[in-house]
Formats: sequence, C-alpha cells, structure tokens
Amino acid sequence: MKLIINGETQVCEAATLSELLHVLEYEGDWLATAVNGDLVHREDRACCRLDDGDRIEILSPMQGG
Repeated sequence: MKLIINGETQVCEAATLSELLHVLEYEGDWLATAVNGDLVHREDRACCRLDDGDRIEILSPMQGG
C-alpha cells in the first residue's frame, strides 16, 4: 500500500503503525506519531491500523542548545 510518511510517498506492507516503525527502524519510546493528523500514543501504536493513502508523521526530539 502507499503511505505518505513525513511528506514522502512510500510503498510499505505494514498493517499497523507499530509494524511500520519497526520496518523503518524507528525504535524507542521517545517518538511522537500521528496518522492523518491525529496523535497516536505509544500504547496505541500496535492497534492503529494503516490504510492506503494514510498520512503518517514521525517526529523525534532534537538535541541542542
């Protein structure tokens, strides 16, 4: 299926947000995620089903000063 991940169209067969993060090698509890503009909390990622055309945003904190 086609997903729009951080503004870029990608083809991926992940069924859930949790699977997608694993495939993309995003690991850790520090990520912020949203699907179609709705925030998805860490504990809900495994049950958050993805559909063709979904827009996913994956954000990670930056260090600096």
